[in-house]
Parts: sequence; C-alpha cells; structure tokens
Amino acid sequence: MSYIDFLTPLHTSTKRDYLKRMMEYPKAETITVAKRYDHEYWDGDRRFGYGGYKYDGRWRVVAEAMAEQYNLKPGQKVLDVGCGKAFLLYELTQVVPGLEVAGMDISSYAIENAKEEVRPMLQVADATKLPYEDNSFDFVISLNVLHNLYCQDLDKALREIERVGKKNKYIVVESYRNEQEKVNLMCWVLTGECFFTPEEWEWWFQQTGYTGDHSFIYFE
Repeated sequence: MSYIDFLTPLHTSTKRDYLKRMMEYPKAETITVAKRYDHEYWDGDRRFGYGGYKYDGRWRVVAEAMAEQYNLKPGQKVLDVGCGKAFLLYELTQVVPGLEVAGMDISSYAIENAKEEVRPMLQVADATKLPYEDNSFDFVISLNVLHNLYCQDLDKALREIERVGKKNKYIVVESYRNEQEKVNLMCWVLTGECFFTPEEWEWWFQQTGYTGDHSFIYFE
C-alpha cells in the first residue's frame, strides 16, 4: 500500500470561503438537499453541491498520471466506484485506447447525465454490494466517495473494492491533520459522514484488508 497523490492540484485550484459556506444558508437544509444526489447536487445552485458539474477536460492529467503509474494497457478492465458523471473514465479511454471501463454510482441522475461515450458502461448501484464477480478488474478506483458512507457501510465498501479488484486499487478520501482542517472540513462538506484523521483511515484499511493505494484530501 502506497500514498500516491493525483488530486491535490485539482483540489487546491478551487478557492473556498469556509465560514461563508457554513453561515450563508441553513446548513442542515443544504445537506438534506445535497444527499439526494439529484439535479440540485450536480447541476443546481452551488450551495447544494457542485454548482454545475460539466465536462471541461480537467481530469485528463489525472488519467495520464494513473495510466503511467499503473501501466494501464488496452484490454485491461477498470472500475470506478462512485463514478459520478464518469469524466475520469472517459479520459482513461482516451489516454489508453482499448481500455475496458465500468462505473457505478448511487445517483441515477449522475448516470443518466454521464459522458455519453462511456454511459453504456455505467450503472446505478451501491458501493456496499458491487454487482461484479470476484477479481473482475485490473484496476479499481474510488475518488472522494467513501467518506460519504456511515461506518458500517464504509467497512462493506472497502471489502467490496478489495474483492472485485485483482491487484491495483486506488482510493481518495477526505481527512484532516489538525483542528483547523477539521473545522474547515465540517464547514465545507455536504455529504460526508466519516471524518477521520489519516491514522484513523489507516486503521480502517487494515481492519478491512484493503491492500491498494490511497491519498487524502485536506481542506487547508
């Protein structure tokens, strides 16, 4: 298991006003709306989520880095757990022509509005019960998803990722290293349920037998 950071440049490119996020609107209301994972979360007002999650090519550099790091080749199979609109999966097919991709997300809106080129390879499903056979994929990824689960479901999802992957796996979750980052995290996130330090995340990986790589997102 290695710490490999592909996402920090994307994450830090967005400027965040944490206190405004917490105080501008009733936070409980915005959380309730966001957790529906429908139009409001993906393409509605910014207070409910992304504020419009459109394809803009930003995931290309991540796809290139992943393809190089894991030596992805045509014919190999890649799964994205919590793929959203599947922009990263699309970029992977462009970086590695012939790569076979699959994606799942709990949001039917995300799947219905995913990148059309890969939409046929996607399905609505639950991360705690992946609809795939054991050892089905050469590479399994899950980015900014697992911290949205309650502990009992996080346990199941990590075990499921381990089950369906042959060897290479990579997950990204939100974390905090100090009290300021914890406060920022609580102010900003809308759908998070697991707020853990890096050491606590490491415990979860060991507890569930997760053997893949990982990195953390911090709200500095």
